[in-house]
This record gives sequence, C-alpha cells and structure tokens, in this order.
Amino acid sequence: MTAAAIFDMDGTLVDSVDLHAAAWQAAMREFGRDPPYETVRAQIGKGGDQLLPVFFSQEEIAARGGEIEARRGEIYRRDYLPKVRAFPRTRELFERVRADRKRIAIASSSPSDELGRYKRLARIEDLVDVEIGKDGVERSKPSSDVFEAALAKLGLDAAACLAIGDTPYDAVAAGRLGIPVIGMLCGGFPEASLREAGCAAIYRDPADLLARYEDSLLAR
Repeated sequence: MTAAAIFDMDGTLVDSVDLHAAAWQAAMREFGRDPPYETVRAQIGKGGDQLLPVFFSQEEIAARGGEIEARRGEIYRRDYLPKVRAFPRTRELFERVRADRKRIAIASSSPSDELGRYKRLARIEDLVDVEIGKDGVERSKPSSDVFEAALAKLGLDAAACLAIGDTPYDAVAAGRLGIPVIGMLCGGFPEASLREAGCAAIYRDPADLLARYEDSLLAR
C-alpha cells in the first residue's frame, strides 16, 4: 500500500518548463552559447549542476559555472517567475491524496525560495509534509539525491512511496531507488520518453489524475 506520494514541482504541478528554458537560453547567450530553444527545453528538469555540462566544458564550468547559474536565476526571477501558473485542480488532487491518509512530499530541482512561491500559487502550503529542493542536496535530477532525501525525511522505504513527475529525469531518479513513477504530460515531454524512462502510468495533468484517481496507482 502506498503511504506517501512524492511530487515533482516544475512541469508537474506548475506550468514553468517553457519559462525555465527561456531563462536558461537568455543566460547562456550572455556567456557565448546560443543553443536552439528545443535543445535547452529538453534539459529542463535537471538542476544547473546537471544541465550546464551539456552546453559548457568542465573548464568553463569551473571558471564561470556559478556565475552562469546565478545569472539564470536573476533572469528567471525578474522576467519569468511572475508568469508561472499552477495547473488546474492541483489542490484538489492533494486533498484527495490526504483524504486517503497518505503523506505528501515535494522533490524538486528548484531552489527552496521558488518552491515557496509555487506552493502558494497552487494553494498547497498546508498540504505538504516534506519538501526537498536543489539547495538541500548535492546533486539534482537525474541523480536520486532529492528522492533519497525525501524518503529519509518521510521515514519510509521506496516500496511504500510513489513518485509523480513530468520528465524522464524524474523517472530515472526515482526508478534507481525502486520508487514506482507516474508520468505527467503537462510538462511537455513525449509519452514515449516517459514510458522508456520507466513510468508505470501516464496522465495528462493533475486534473486528469484526480478524475481517474480511483483506478490509479495512488489508490492502491
């Protein structure tokens, strides 16, 4: 029986993937890189520690990686964070999970200050038991660090939990620990890539998962 649901945030509960991609692309242009938007977008779901090596050499990262990531954060908070919106019925989904006496954790590659804003947008501040952001772990997804930290805080093993995320990086990170994964299409990643990464079931968005809750892995 599932005792806790561990949710990703960006692209799963709030509509922010395109905005993160635009912020990364703008920041990278300032440091001599101009990759296609879709190439950048395909990397969203990773933190900067995992994303930067796709576009910069280790020498460049050692010299300016912190500066690049800080600039990305400035651009995102100034130009894009105000545009983030929660996906419909996110709070209602969380209320349904809690009504089943399941605990709820957030495991995200975003920093804690952004997570606080997202929780307010989704109106779920009072429904989250455990929260892990990228500033609470050494490595971001697809490393399993955030899920390991969530399990430790919940005091549960992998078999008692279920992960819900929108990227292959969520599925890989959770799957390495043996946590079953539900994939969400609202982040824009293809269903085929989510299934290939290990998602056991696929839903359109939080509203779809709520509508089909009784037949989902969450209800088992």
